Amino acid sequence: MPRLLSVNVGRPRDVIGHGRMIRTAIWKTPVDGRVMARQLNIDGDEQADLAGHGGEQRAVLVYQLQSYRFWEELLARAPMEPGQFGENLTVDGMPDDEVCIGDQYRIGQALFEVSQPRVTCHKLGVRLGRNDMPSLLVSHRRPGFYMRVIEEGELGVGDRIEKIASGPHAMTVASVNSLLYSPEHPEDQLQKAAKLEALSPGWRQSFEVLLAASGKSQGNPGLRPEPRAAPAWSGFRDFKVIGLYDETADVKTFELAAADRRPLPKPKAGQHVVLRLPAGDQNSLIRSYSLSGDPQSSHYRISVKRESGGLAGTYLHERIGLGDILEVSAPRGAFILEPMSSGPVTFISAGIGITPVLSMLHAVLAERPTGEGIWWIHGARDRLHHAFAEETHRLLGNASKALARTVFSQPTSDDRRGTDYDVAGHIDLQLIRAMGIPKYSQFYLCGPQAFLRDICEGLQEWGVVTDDIHVETFGSALRFGPDVPPHPPVLAEGAGPAVTFLKSNLTVRWDSRYPSILDLAEACSVPVTWSCRAGVCHRCETAVVDGMIDYSPAPIDPPQPGVILICCAKPTADLQLDL
Repeated sequence: MPRLLSVNVGRPRDVIGHGRMIRTAIWKTPVDGRVMARQLNIDGDEQADLAGHGGEQRAVLVYQLQSYRFWEELLARAPMEPGQFGENLTVDGMPDDEVCIGDQYRIGQALFEVSQPRVTCHKLGVRLGRNDMPSLLVSHRRPGFYMRVIEEGELGVGDRIEKIASGPHAMTVASVNSLLYSPEHPEDQLQKAAKLEALSPGWRQSFEVLLAASGKSQGNPGLRPEPRAAPAWSGFRDFKVIGLYDETADVKTFELAAADRRPLPKPKAGQHVVLRLPAGDQNSLIRSYSLSGDPQSSHYRISVKRESGGLAGTYLHERIGLGDILEVSAPRGAFILEPMSSGPVTFISAGIGITPVLSMLHAVLAERPTGEGIWWIHGARDRLHHAFAEETHRLLGNASKALARTVFSQPTSDDRRGTDYDVAGHIDLQLIRAMGIPKYSQFYLCGPQAFLRDICEGLQEWGVVTDDIHVETFGSALRFGPDVPPHPPVLAEGAGPAVTFLKSNLTVRWDSRYPSILDLAEACSVPVTWSCRAGVCHRCETAVVDGMIDYSPAPIDPPQPGVILICCAKPTADLQLDL
């Protein structure tokens, strides 16, 4: 009969990992005597990252002695002490290829239920000095697993582990883990996994996404934080400027049609395109611009603000005229309008941030011409800097049930309150609530960093669900910590391929001292998201505009065309990334 060999706990600490300080509680040490297993934790134990660890669904992590022996042999390690894998319970027995989701076990006085496989995490690599450990755990089918606590109680070393009930469908921890992370997703197995009531909600949702995308999507949509459509073409195509006009004193609009006159694919509302502009030397200026027009139009429209010292904006404003040719990428980006329902939708923008949400407004009004359940808030400096004023007034004027507010931060004596604008000052939570916008609305936000940070924090404090807040920034991704603009690495640049982080307006040369593109991005303070750093979890999926890469290590499940996993990729040619 399986037995409990060790109970291990630990509290968050700061350690050096991947060249930076990280906070983690993966350092667990055995405790003496009997301890209480409670609904959220074992007494004396904590987690540093509650998004991926801990909580009711992941109260207790289990790892077995036989897996320890396997890794000691494979990695040529001396016998390892319990707790090395961050587990709370080290057990003899209970292998991952025999224990099933939903199995219930009595250990001491506590009753547990197996809830999900271990979540892949880079911190295990830091703990064991092997950055590829998350990948190895998946490929060797030894992830370990979490259990929820059904009945609280004491337990201690030497307790017998008694199986009380078996989970439905007999889906083992190893098979469920492989079903999500490997390239193979048999539909019959996905259907069983999606119906496992004992499986944690996040995992069930991933399997539901995989089921919905069965045969329709490449890559692993179950791991993608947001669905991505592969771009309609790779690299750049020639587009002709067929329309050109001043939108405001510092914003110019360009209407673009394919130079070869072939029909253009319809973009998703909110997407952007990338332009490659000559810079007068060996490099090119590469910039992203949101599509500001109606997604159903036969041509694309971008609107470019001229910033002081901005090379690309100045070039477009001063050098480009009607009939000129521009190199343009396919529409791309994850800031897109969710499938419409009857639920409320709110668009909040400031300055040139109006461009993607204006495209969304066109799209949603095509489905709801009366404007039912639509709120619109836009902020500008004054009338002379209010982009698309006439267009938005016309659209919203025809939608009698939509509610809109225009906010001027510095209205002039010529600006008419009630005609040119509604409110003087700045957009804030007080205005949002005063408009009667439901807390359960879908919120789409675009504008400067400080504006977005304030609005996002206000909405979250109000109680808006984070998943209902959709954000697009101009420049690098939204930061909630100290503002450190993207910059070249402190150490001298290498002589390898040029890597361009488009949203950060930064191009640097690759150097082989970086283990991956992710490491280069971090050295440049380019905002990135990641978890495993080993090609497993897909949190770091990034769209590629142009260029080539190699993987090391190879991803467990390669992403769809048009995106790469930057945590295990290195450039082999000049590379442009949507970061």
